Amino acid sequence: MKPIQHPTRRYVTALVFGICIAILPVTAQAYVGPGAGLTAIGTMLALFAALILAVVGFVWYPIKRLVGAGKTSAKDPRNDEPRK
Repeated sequence: MKPIQHPTRRYVTALVFGICIAILPVTAQAYVGPGAGLTAIGTMLALFAALILAVVGFVWYPIKRLVGAGKTSAKDPRNDEPRK
């Protein structure tokens, strides 16, 4: 005797099969023109430069100020008062 399949089982099987087909990778047939390509390259370069400048701004300049704060100011030879 043949077992009777429940209709819900068919729907679940179809849903699983559909999801498996949907997530398979397909080849992208796309073209990136020269304008879009140069824009993407320029954006990546700008992002890289911004990250480098952020590191310089947050790390290098405070260290530079700390090192420069230890130096004594030069005196004016005409009088013994420090320059302002």
